[in-house]
Amino acid sequence: MVLDKPLYTTNYGAAYVGDSLELLDQLESNSIDLVMTSPPFALQREKSYGNVEQEAYVNWLFAFCEKVYRILAPHGSFVIDLGGAYQSKRPVRSLYNYRILIKLCDQLDFRLAEEFFWYNPSKLPSPIEWVNKRKIRVKDSVNTIWWLSKTDNPKANVSNVLVPYSERMKKLLANPEKYYKAKERPSGHDIGTAFATNNGGAIPSNLLQISNSESSSRYIQLCKAVNTPAHPARFPQKLPLFFINFLTEPTDTVLDIFAGSNTTGAAAESLQRRWIVFEQNLSYLSASAFRFVNANESIEQISILFEKLLARKETINITR
Repeated sequence: MVLDKPLYTTNYGAAYVGDSLELLDQLESNSIDLVMTSPPFALQREKSYGNVEQEAYVNWLFAFCEKVYRILAPHGSFVIDLGGAYQSKRPVRSLYNYRILIKLCDQLDFRLAEEFFWYNPSKLPSPIEWVNKRKIRVKDSVNTIWWLSKTDNPKANVSNVLVPYSERMKKLLANPEKYYKAKERPSGHDIGTAFATNNGGAIPSNLLQISNSESSSRYIQLCKAVNTPAHPARFPQKLPLFFINFLTEPTDTVLDIFAGSNTTGAAAESLQRRWIVFEQNLSYLSASAFRFVNANESIEQISILFEKLLARKETINITR
């Protein structure tokens, strides 16, 4: 890799300030195992972190994805989180997140390995006009997540993301003769005796229920302490944790091209994966370093670190 000097590094990763369109060109082809990102959504109103008008959004995002295709390893995965949106001044949904999916598969030969849906039960009702005022639409609390790949068989291991068994399944495993009989079901499925085997957990569904209600984390507290705004559109760390566990191994490299507060890097660091992130907003990326500092660092030390990052005179190494 021939990337320029990073803003900061950690035990496993490096954070770079700059435009992803330019930084992606500096990465070697077929070098990244997982690209996990959540780009600015095509919303009706302009946000502080920067977003693009709906009409131009698909072409804008496609330009980044073209470069992602080049740097993604043949066995790698591209996971992209896209929130839904309404068309301007109409109670009609935008199709932008589906249009970008079709364009990526038709024009870049990405494969849709599987679609996921992130259900955020703590999401506030929106848009206010149609949900709260006129009461003609329900709360939008699901994001579409496209798991894309360059081949039909990207690296994946569902055993790494098993979920706890239901209480009913626990009873079945404890006493299979009482609760279970091997036979063909009305649906035509032939359920054999192996169904009652304890595999350490259940296979998760493609509906991921993860609350996004971070309000008192150390990252938020430290942003307040140094008087800098926290990134307003953070996804919960459990989201990238799921996909990093599912789609990578410890020696792999994870990339986020719209890092924001660097939740992806923090998740990768906790799983001992190498990571690279790109973010063009210096203040947001500087504050993202708070996710990696020692718990015993004083506010004075944090403030000094933040000022050094904003100055960009040297790469700061942050290790615990």
